[in-house]
Amino acid sequence: MYNYQAVTNNSGPSSPNWESLVDVLLSSGILKEDDFLRIKAIADQKGEKLTDLLISSGLVPAGAITSSWSEITGLPIASMDQIPDFPLCVEDLSANFLKQHTVIPVAEDSESVTLAVADPSDQYMLQALDLAIEKKISLMLSTPDQITNAIDRIYINQSSVSEISNEIIEASDQEQDDIERLKDLASEAPVVRLVNLLINRAVELRASDIHIEPFRDILKVRYRIDGVLQEVESPPARSTAAVISRVKIMAKMNIAERRRPQDGRIQLRVHGREIDLRVSTIPSLYGESVVLRILDKEQTSLDLKTLGFDDDVHDQFLQTIALPHGILLVTGPTGSGKTTTLYGALQLLNSPDKKIITVEDPVEYQLEGITQIQVKPQIDLTFANALRSVVRQDPDIIMIGEMRDLETASIAVQAALTGHQVFSTLHTNDAGSAITRLLDMGVQDYLLTSTLNGIVAQRLVRTLCPQCRKERTLLPELRQQLQLDRLGYREGQYVYEATGCDQCNRSGYSGRTIILEFLPMTDTIRQLILSKADGSALEKAAIEDGMQTMRGYGLKKALQGITTIEEVLRVTQEA
Repeated sequence: MYNYQAVTNNSGPSSPNWESLVDVLLSSGILKEDDFLRIKAIADQKGEKLTDLLISSGLVPAGAITSSWSEITGLPIASMDQIPDFPLCVEDLSANFLKQHTVIPVAEDSESVTLAVADPSDQYMLQALDLAIEKKISLMLSTPDQITNAIDRIYINQSSVSEISNEIIEASDQEQDDIERLKDLASEAPVVRLVNLLINRAVELRASDIHIEPFRDILKVRYRIDGVLQEVESPPARSTAAVISRVKIMAKMNIAERRRPQDGRIQLRVHGREIDLRVSTIPSLYGESVVLRILDKEQTSLDLKTLGFDDDVHDQFLQTIALPHGILLVTGPTGSGKTTTLYGALQLLNSPDKKIITVEDPVEYQLEGITQIQVKPQIDLTFANALRSVVRQDPDIIMIGEMRDLETASIAVQAALTGHQVFSTLHTNDAGSAITRLLDMGVQDYLLTSTLNGIVAQRLVRTLCPQCRKERTLLPELRQQLQLDRLGYREGQYVYEATGCDQCNRSGYSGRTIILEFLPMTDTIRQLILSKADGSALEKAAIEDGMQTMRGYGLKKALQGITTIEEVLRVTQEA
C-alpha cells in the first residue's frame, strides 16, 4: 500500500487536492486570483491539468508548485542526486506509464519502494501503483521536468545519436542512387530509431524547428529553441541519405525526386501528445536540406494575456476586433507569432452566430467551428482566388494568412467595405511601415483610411528561467540612455540577467512572450495617410497620441523581471 506517513514522520494530510494547492499559491502571492481564474477556465475547456497549464503558461514556476505540495503533504523533495542512474521496478512499471503519470522510482529494497511524483493528488496514479507494485510504497516530490528528463535518460534514450549512427550500414554512391536500396536503408531499425530520437529530443527541449543540413564531412542537426538555433549531437555524414530518406518517407514525399523542393507533413504521438510536423526540403550542394517545423497545439495557448498582452493593449485590441467591419493587420518578421495572435483573436470572436473563414498557407492549427482553407498554388488556389470564393460564402469574419500582393489586398479592402471583418498579416518591421507597404503595393489612400482599424507590430522575446535568474543593479548610464524612468523604473530597483541551469538547458531562458506596439487608426493618422506621410512620421504621430513602442513595451517586461534588457534590445534593434 502507498503510505504518505512512511516518509513524512506521520505528518500531513493523506489526500491532497488541487484546491489546497491553489490556496497555498494564492496566499503566498505566487499566483494572482485573476490569473488563476483565467487558467482554470482554459483547463476546464481543454480538459487539461491545472498544474500543467500553470507551469506551461509561465505563471507559476515548477519549483514553487513542488514546494507548495511539500508544504501541504509534508512529503520531502527529492534531489537529483537521489535519482539513480539505472532503472528500478522494470518488471512492474513500464517507461510509458512512468512518462504518462510523471513518476519515477528513486529507491527500492526487498520490502519497499520510494517513488518521486510531480502530482501527489493523482489518485488514479496512486491506485495503479498500488496494484502494480507488491511492496510498501513511499512518496517523495520532484518537478515534472526533472522526472521526465530522468525517465528519458534512464529508461528511454539509453542510446546516443553516435551509438545508433554506428549501427547504420554505410551506403555506397551506387546504393544511394538506387531508390529501392534507399527505401530499404531508411526502413532499417537503426535509422528509424535515429530519426525518432532526433524528433523526441526536439520536443523535449521545446524546439520549434529541426534543421537537418548535409555538408561535405558532416550531417549537421540544429534545433531552434526559443527562437535561437542551437547545434546538437549530429549523425555522421555517411548516414545522410538514410536519414533524409527516412524523413521523406514519413512525410509521404517522393524520395526519388531530389532536384526540386518538396513539402510534406508528419503526424506523430510524442510523450503522449499529438505533434504535427511540417516538412520542407530543398536541394543543396551535398544533398537535400530538411527543415521540420514542430506544431504542438497542446503546448500553445491562444489566450492573449498568456501570450503577452498587457491590460492596456489587451483592452484596446478587444475594442478593435469588436468593430463590425474593417481590417486589422498584424506585422512582423517570420516566426514572430503573428498567426498565433490572429488565432487568439478568432478564438475570442468564435461563436455560433458568426461564420469565420480563414485562407492560410499553411493551416497551422485546426480551430473548432472555423472553416479553414489551405492555399494550393499548384492547382491555382492562391490567396486571391480563394478570397473571391470566400466572399460569396457570406462570412462575418475573414482571416487572410498574408497580404502578399495588390490583388489580395484589393479584395480584402473590398470585403471590409462591404461589411466584413478582415484579419491579416504583413511582413514589416513596425506598425507605421505597414501603411507605407500597402500604399506601395498600390492600395488607394482613401480606401485605406476608410477600412483600416488598427495595426499590431510584434516580436517574440525569450523569458527568463525562473529557477536561475539573477538580480543585478542597473547602470545609471543605461537607465538614462533607455529613458527607463518614463517606463516606471524606481530608484534602486533591480533588473534580472540570465545565468543558466539544468532546467533551462544552460541558456538562462525558458519560453517566449510577445512584445508589441499597437497603432489604432485615429483622425491624425488618417490625415497623415492622405497627405502621403512616410512610416516614420506615422510612427511619431502615433507615439504622440499615446502609443507605446515595441521597445518600450519590452523594456517594461524587463523591469518586471520577465525578460532581460539585452534580449529586448537584441530583438528590437531593427525596429
